[in-house]
Amino acid sequence: MAVWLTENSKVIVQGMTGSEGTKHTRRMLAAGTNIVGGVNPRKAGQQVDFDGTKLPVFASVGDAIKETGADTTVVFVPPGHTKGAVLEAIDAEIGLAVVITEGIPVHDSTQFWAHACATGNKTRIIGPNCPGIITPGRSNAGIIPADIAGQGKIGLVSKSGTLTYQMMYELSDIGFSTCIGIGGDPVIGTTHIDALAAFQDDPETEAIVMIGEIGGDAEERAADFIKANVTKPVVGYIAGFTAPPGKTMGHAGAIISGSSGTAEAKKVALEAAGVKVGKTPTETANLMRQVVTGA
Repeated sequence: MAVWLTENSKVIVQGMTGSEGTKHTRRMLAAGTNIVGGVNPRKAGQQVDFDGTKLPVFASVGDAIKETGADTTVVFVPPGHTKGAVLEAIDAEIGLAVVITEGIPVHDSTQFWAHACATGNKTRIIGPNCPGIITPGRSNAGIIPADIAGQGKIGLVSKSGTLTYQMMYELSDIGFSTCIGIGGDPVIGTTHIDALAAFQDDPETEAIVMIGEIGGDAEERAADFIKANVTKPVVGYIAGFTAPPGKTMGHAGAIISGSSGTAEAKKVALEAAGVKVGKTPTETANLMRQVVTGA
């Protein structure tokens, strides 16, 4: 088992023939991802050679599913066209859509998220503006470096791409079951709570690292969920303790409004739920190492 992505996942890449899509398709293949094709209506019927692996290009997600049995799509489509690409994936009822693209208008993200809900949540959306999801040694859907950590028993969910990478590197000696970068936009498909629930149910995951950041109340809601539903140990880190109120810091969703959304408030909520919260990423990794090893 793993969370949402395994070596058996059949992955397509929307935007595979673009510069970013091409680069990261090659990286995902090198990581062992079972990529079965790409989608570009203007290049349908062509094949693209990735260092000896030839992948077909389909006109639509529906065609790709029909021909290959694809169950996962990774979206590398420019911001202005991402909404259409994700709506197409939802209408085709693909199981997982990993939306890497950043700079998508919030209105567009709201529309495709609402459409997924209205059609029965048959498509899980991760992102947008995220690094993707990796089950180390088995499959990698997105832009997370595949060589910074191996298989293990820690589950990781994070709003931040770079902090995802750092935490994986810091705990590479222990390894991970699955790492999920959910993205930091104001509207995202998969939340901390979704990932926490999946890790709680995954027998391969023994402990969970949750990385949040200032802005909104997602971490406070996650704290409530942990207190009520999660029996596995959780260690947390909140980015942005020094952020000034009223300024967006990095992600579009990382903004403090008055006393709402501060790192301190999130830390207090998590600690009240029994979560150990580190002051730095390295301290957080050390807390998790103590949990796993008992040292």
